[in-house]
Amino acid sequence: MPPLRLALAQIAPRLGALEANLARHHELLAEAREHEADLVVFPELGLTGYLLQDLNAEVAMRRNDPRLLELAAAAGDMSAVVSFVEESSDHKLFISAALLENQAIRHVHRKVFLPTYGLFDERRFFAPGSTIRAANSERLDLRLGISVCEDFWHLATPQLLALDGAQVLINVSSSPGRDVAAINELGLGTAESWRSLNRTYAQLTTSYVIFVNRVGVDESITFWGGSEVVGPDGDTVFRAPTHDEGLYVTHIQPAQIRRERIASPLLRDERPEVVIRQLDQIIGERLERNARSAKRPLPRPCPRPRPSSSPTSSSSTPLPRVASSASSSGPSWHKPASARSCSVCRAASTPPWWPFSQRKPSGPSTCSR
Repeated sequence: MPPLRLALAQIAPRLGALEANLARHHELLAEAREHEADLVVFPELGLTGYLLQDLNAEVAMRRNDPRLLELAAAAGDMSAVVSFVEESSDHKLFISAALLENQAIRHVHRKVFLPTYGLFDERRFFAPGSTIRAANSERLDLRLGISVCEDFWHLATPQLLALDGAQVLINVSSSPGRDVAAINELGLGTAESWRSLNRTYAQLTTSYVIFVNRVGVDESITFWGGSEVVGPDGDTVFRAPTHDEGLYVTHIQPAQIRRERIASPLLRDERPEVVIRQLDQIIGERLERNARSAKRPLPRPCPRPRPSSSPTSSSSTPLPRVASSASSSGPSWHKPASARSCSVCRAASTPPWWPFSQRKPSGPSTCSR
């Protein structure tokens, strides 16, 4: 199989300037065509900028938006991955990455894991995706696994994509420079973490990893770039400069995937049925544990006044004592709620995970106190 030429579009998109970013994408697609690229990859939210917050709705596009279809047409005989704010038919907003091929949108991945730590607050503005699937590329004759930034920080993502047949893992990112540390030429712990992830996932899945990160500044956040390609043996094939915008062209050898998977048959030896069985057990035990540890609220006084000022009960077990707002003479006694106690008593005695409709008594209250 002949080598494939890649073009990594390490750009600095303008925040909220959709039309300007679309024009920049068209320029780089034309430049990539001059380099005879087979695949062009743009970073996360390259069409909109990252720190959008309340601008999300203004720059959101449906999958059938004519501007996306124009990009697909502009890609011509190349394949391209672009990222945008996607609006669904029920008006949810997603961070999405689309595979454009043969002048059409062939596959869309919605970012599954939305970070809400540190400087990130994505879950406030976006809905999470719910599927992690690979996609066939007819032009490249490869199966691609597309993910978006934080998706790669969760082990399930590369594993599921590889088990679904992905031979090339593509991660589009808007990774800001964080964690100052004297461990690389950048002095950034972020860069070292990404490089470690890419090498590890490439080796464990015996796949190529294509990581494309943006550069530039949104508000006060600086993005460091450093886009790279890692081979299925874990060796770095190419690494772009940091902080420099540009279209960086390199190539991969698909035949190397076959060689590595024969020499190191890790995917062959995976046992997804064991994973599924163990996950079912873990989830069941977790639900059961949470149910046992759920605390029942303390008994509360029934809002109706009690007929007697002293506790009466045929049981030899003392009844719990709680303060009553119905009598000023002192605390009243409250019998533990039964299946047909008053709504207040029963609500206090049922587990908090029961549907509210099941907390209400099905007939007249028989609360006895």
